[in-house]
Amino acid sequence: MSSPRMFSAARVAAASLLVLAAHYAVPLTAAPDRKPPYWQSLKADEVNMRVGPGEDYGIRFVYHRRHLPVKILRIKENWRFVEDPDGVRGWMVINFLGNERTASVRGSGPAEMRSGGSDSAGLLWKIAPGAVGKLGDCGNGWCKLDIDRHVGYVRQDRLWGVGQP
Repeated sequence: MSSPRMFSAARVAAASLLVLAAHYAVPLTAAPDRKPPYWQSLKADEVNMRVGPGEDYGIRFVYHRRHLPVKILRIKENWRFVEDPDGVRGWMVINFLGNERTASVRGSGPAEMRSGGSDSAGLLWKIAPGAVGKLGDCGNGWCKLDIDRHVGYVRQDRLWGVGQP
């Protein structure tokens, strides 16, 4: 039988180990980084793209486009080497990148948003290149897109941020 002092010392030691483990260990629920390439989107109203992976590197561009989709090409610690819809590449800190799936209209001239996933579905709106929306399911060459509560289907080949990056 152990003395009360030994039991108390063992509890203190166990509690100390738990505190140290919580401080230095990666939480068991943390998801590992995905392997590039993959899609993410900007989750802030203002995001800096830098020429290198650190605060000491110069700013290449400042984005003012929450939800803009970006392609993650490389990972270095808390930095991601990204490509934007115009092909511009640089580094962004992960804190400003989210997992909400979005897409940007690409190509020349407006894209048609239809009531269903086919050319015969009713035309709802014409969307200017560069418009960004929340991406829904894609199938048969069409994707559901929500641009400021204007919801419909756009041809997948007119969207950047869909499919395999």
